[in-house]
Amino acid sequence: MPIRSERQWFKSSYSGGSGTECVETAFGLNGAAVRDSKDQTLPWLAFSDRAWSDFIAAIQKSGI
Repeated sequence: MPIRSERQWFKSSYSGGSGTECVETAFGLNGAAVRDSKDQTLPWLAFSDRAWSDFIAAIQKSGI
């Protein structure tokens, strides 16, 4: 899935303050990408718009 090369990564407001469990997300033309904020040289995961929407809906439904 193509993600724009000029990704604007951001951390969730729910990320812990200790810096040990943070992930960053970037939105692209066809979905979202997620990476480890502690080592940004590692590969990132890409999700289609539909997969990302389903993930967010499942989180909201679970009450997390």
